[in-house]
Amino acid sequence: MSGFATTQVHTGFIAGTTWTSAVPPIHQTAAYEFSSLQEAADLFALRKAGIIYSRNASPTQQVLEERVAALEGGVSAVAVASGQAAVAVTLLALAGRGGHIVAADQLYGGTVDLLQDTLDDFGIPVTFVDQDDPDAWRAAITPRTRVLFAETVANPIAQVLDIRLVADIAHQAGVPLVVDSTVGTPALIRPGEHGADFVVHSATKFLSGHGTSLGGVVVDQGTFDFGAEPARWPQFTAPYRRFGDMVLWDRFGQGQAFAALVKSKYVHDLGPSLSPFNAWQILQGIETLDLRVARQSASALTIAEHLAQHPTVARVHHPGLVGNPWHDLARHYLPHGIPSVFSFDLIGPESGTTDRVARFIEELKTFRLVANLGDARSLVAHPASMTHSHLTPTQRTAAGISLNTVRLSVGIEDPADLVADLDHALTRI
Repeated sequence: MSGFATTQVHTGFIAGTTWTSAVPPIHQTAAYEFSSLQEAADLFALRKAGIIYSRNASPTQQVLEERVAALEGGVSAVAVASGQAAVAVTLLALAGRGGHIVAADQLYGGTVDLLQDTLDDFGIPVTFVDQDDPDAWRAAITPRTRVLFAETVANPIAQVLDIRLVADIAHQAGVPLVVDSTVGTPALIRPGEHGADFVVHSATKFLSGHGTSLGGVVVDQGTFDFGAEPARWPQFTAPYRRFGDMVLWDRFGQGQAFAALVKSKYVHDLGPSLSPFNAWQILQGIETLDLRVARQSASALTIAEHLAQHPTVARVHHPGLVGNPWHDLARHYLPHGIPSVFSFDLIGPESGTTDRVARFIEELKTFRLVANLGDARSLVAHPASMTHSHLTPTQRTAAGISLNTVRLSVGIEDPADLVADLDHALTRI
């Protein structure tokens, strides 16, 4: 019979035991037991597929990756600790050493910080262009360019990307198109069907849907052939230094080599790991994704139509409204509904103080002042003071943001209550 200390550590559990859980379980462990030293050696050398350590993967995370890849119509996926981490590891893996990125002006402020500060520090320059100007995309591409990057529906002005147009420009230049579809969600749009090669999500937002857990996912659509010009993509086509003579493109092939590189290098080395618990919570949220998004989309359009008639509102940035510059693109790319994240501008001077915006936000009771979106709760934010505060005035103007711009993320509450809350606050100012 074992001693007390041995019993308290080991009894009641045998590694590798399978239970018939009806839902994906939480594999809350740091590491995994190997059946033999040979198996361990094969796993560490990538000769065999499997899980070594929760920094790289867990069974719960793998379920999430397979589910999101299936929802996006992709081939493989990598889940990481946040949406920001998903963007970072994707662009680092594709740009490689000395690469160049062309990105849209119309991006989330935190992404702009990553691109213009951190990646620039890493020696990866970024050129920003107006996403609606095809000539600007083409002119910005250089021999060093390795990726084009944009959002399907931009945060916060809800500009709709002409995905097919930009994808064709990217492919003519021999580089992939990466799109952040956090706001769009696979319930409303699958960018891979329109030419995008990689789709990124902040799973913290709509996929989770409850504002509880950080997470990010990148999906490889399996459409970009890194082997067509191997000299441009040595990270995939040359021997992988840490694995001897192994060539990822030969070992894993199209649709899988990217995930292998991201997990074995960028997640392994930098450590942006998704916890099993967060992966589990995001999986719970995904089960009701289409139901939530359909309600949120319908409520947001109702609110946008109401605000468009309000005397204290200068303009409403919602592509579902007739007359919006992206209305036709929205009808083409978003036939199942317009995302519930959009903005409006209060009437007032375009420069100066933000006192009226502050008073408006203070009067809201149901909308909550939170730096998040895609929650079941309705949220409000002031981009110029919050999410896009690091941008210069010129950059904010290029993104369509003024000091009077207020962003809404519409939740699942009764739409009449949300309209009444906005009306009350607008009346008070």
